[in-house]
Amino acid sequence: MGNGNRQGRRKKRRSLKNMMQCLCSGEQLRREGGMDEMAVPSSSDSLATKDYYSATTGSGRSGQDGQLQRRLDAGNIEEAESSLREAGCLNYEEARALLGRYEYQKGNIEAALHVFEGINIDSVTPEIKISLAKIKENHRRHSKNYVPPPMSVHTVGTLFEAVFLKAQCLQALGRFKEAAQSCKVILDIVDSLLPEGSCKNFGAECKLQDTVTKAVELLPELWKLADCPHEVIMAYRQALLRRWNLSSETIAKIQKEFAAFLLYSGAEVIPPDLRSQKENSFVPRNNIEEAILILIILLRKVSLNEIEWDPSILDHLSFALSVSGDLTALANQWEELLPGTINRGERYYALALCYYGAGQDLVALNLLKKLLSSNEDPKHVPALLMASNICCKNPNLAEDGVNYARRMLENLNGRCDQLESRANCLLGISLSAHSKIAVSDSERIRRQSKALQFLETARRMTRMRDPFILYYLSLEYADQRELDSALHYAECFLELEARASIKGWLLLARILSAQKRFLDAESVVNAALDQTAKWDQGELLRTKAKLQIAQGQLRSAFETYVQLLSILHIQRKTFGQWKKLCKDSRDHAWNLELELWHDLAYVYISLSCWHDAEMCLSRSKAIKPYTASRLHALGTMHEAKGLYKEALKAFRDALDIDPGHVPSLISSAVVLRQFNGQSNAAIRSFLMDALRHDRMNASAWYNLGILHKAENKISEAAECFEAANSLEESAPVEPFR
Repeated sequence: MGNGNRQGRRKKRRSLKNMMQCLCSGEQLRREGGMDEMAVPSSSDSLATKDYYSATTGSGRSGQDGQLQRRLDAGNIEEAESSLREAGCLNYEEARALLGRYEYQKGNIEAALHVFEGINIDSVTPEIKISLAKIKENHRRHSKNYVPPPMSVHTVGTLFEAVFLKAQCLQALGRFKEAAQSCKVILDIVDSLLPEGSCKNFGAECKLQDTVTKAVELLPELWKLADCPHEVIMAYRQALLRRWNLSSETIAKIQKEFAAFLLYSGAEVIPPDLRSQKENSFVPRNNIEEAILILIILLRKVSLNEIEWDPSILDHLSFALSVSGDLTALANQWEELLPGTINRGERYYALALCYYGAGQDLVALNLLKKLLSSNEDPKHVPALLMASNICCKNPNLAEDGVNYARRMLENLNGRCDQLESRANCLLGISLSAHSKIAVSDSERIRRQSKALQFLETARRMTRMRDPFILYYLSLEYADQRELDSALHYAECFLELEARASIKGWLLLARILSAQKRFLDAESVVNAALDQTAKWDQGELLRTKAKLQIAQGQLRSAFETYVQLLSILHIQRKTFGQWKKLCKDSRDHAWNLELELWHDLAYVYISLSCWHDAEMCLSRSKAIKPYTASRLHALGTMHEAKGLYKEALKAFRDALDIDPGHVPSLISSAVVLRQFNGQSNAAIRSFLMDALRHDRMNASAWYNLGILHKAENKISEAAECFEAANSLEESAPVEPFR
């Protein structure tokens, strides 16, 4: 045993001596025949490390053997011996790689970079490619014609590691673009040799796979630091479209980082060329679509248990689909999550947000009711806020909106002034909507008074700084015909919105029209038109035409309508190809055009231009055949012609479509009055139903007064005429809401 140990130590000392000679020589050392000694060239120009060590130690080759022996630890020695055993040599580049790695591990970044820069990777690239190709074949290694590769996998891995460490040194020194170019060398070599990018056949014991994996992850980050967005995108795509034998977790990490870069970097690049991947495959057209595709793939991996659940994936996807406007698709992704992935209450709330954003308010409300039930989370303040916001828009749901807003105030208990002010505002809006279906006048007035109180409370809490509150406060004052207060808050709202809100301009113009200040109202609309893009001028131009009609300027009104119809026509031709993305805008444009044809029809009817009126109604029929507003206009034309039976049929058809259509209810009562012997009870029923839906309708009050007068109810008739006159004097050219 003693002799064996001594022989082992002598062998290791010889190996150490040979390795140090290799590190001091730039020429390749080869064994000759069966000899154990290595022939070392004497030329000092071939010294691989002389330039570095001369600068750092102040001496040349003298004393380097001892210095290297102190600097190299046992691990490096063993690796060097392994390299010598496998390849039979330790060349110049590999010596540099080992020394550079040692300096890097010691934290000597600049020294390590100096050593790495002495490696000419271009000169050994052909040998690397030949070696990798031969190793990949590997199926005739034991044949007589087998020729060993110029380099072993271990040697190639060592050189790749040196290139990667050089990139990290450059990164640490802030030379990001050079670092990226150095890192890219590794991937370019592997990618050119192995189009599929698979290096799993090279053996798990080598560092090649580990270095390739690190390079794939690092390259996009280096291009980010170098501020080269196009190169970042290309690096990510190269990482994901090649088979680098990466783990599922690594691929998922790269995919998530790529999606985040696509969403938030602000860089728009050429869409990927994925047609070569699979016939008829989906090809993203922009950054958002590409990010959505990647994130949906990640969610599928979660569902298949290929990767662990990461909440940030759904956060990024929520942002992407919200930006694209496809919230229904986002809801589908939430619904497809496996049970237990996220909290059930969180799922309900997220789905409610999606459906609310997609305009499916009732679906969202049903989900919120589940969340706010006693079995889930009845004190969920955001859910209470959204539920109240949904209910306050619908008179039939207004009572629920009141309850949700009150519960929200109770749960806040003064902890957040901003949310408390919003709860007071929603409570006021809900009470206002609830007042419209009040049975008695006293109850209606009480609810309206309460609505103003809560809205004023919200205004005081926010110190006139919340435009949402000021807008609804102005609306409520306008509905209650307190026009001076309504005008004041509408102007304050516009100031807070930097006079850039179309709905603010419209409200201000309608309030002025209710004050019969038509010229001022038209000036307001003109000012708004000057600050509004062509595609957003629809409602403003319609209001302008109504103002011109109110002033008797029919020719100007016709010109305004023609201008608006031209804009809608051009808009439809321009954006027709984006039907899915512009669905809401397209529907709004169709509805607006529909109402424009009806407006023109009423003008022609008032002028007894029957042919023109019929043309307008035929145009509206082509857009939407069955609407209450079109049938009412048709009935009005029949009534003007004296065709009362046809008129009554048209009004009844309109009420079949919309039982609460107030103009048709009033017109039905008026036509019935034309027939002698018709029951006053039927007329009264139509008029009372109209007032139940619209208490502020002057025409309904006027016709009810005529009915009372016919029945010799003079006192009731006088009250109705007085109400009609008051409402007519303060009626806007278009409804405030």
